[in-house]
Amino acid sequence: MASAILFVFYAGVFNHINIIVWICIGLIFLELFILLIYKWKCPLTVLGKRYTEDISVGFDIFLPKWLARNNKIIFSILFLVGLGLVLWRVTN
Repeated sequence: MASAILFVFYAGVFNHINIIVWICIGLIFLELFILLIYKWKCPLTVLGKRYTEDISVGFDIFLPKWLARNNKIIFSILFLVGLGLVLWRVTN
């Protein structure tokens, strides 16, 4: 999903709008829907908690703690800026 978000941002900045961008946008909205269902937690995190006692921030992903703690904010901003640029470029 991080790759999809970065691709939408890239496509918006460099005006490379194609079918893959729209697929990425659809997948990101699907992920948003799933996160809403699971109360902003990844379903794999819920599953992972069954198999470990270490449930500190980022226990389920290989990221630095500061990035794991703030990844939703960082990637949300990147996606919204990228989506805005894509929509702006499509309408102009």
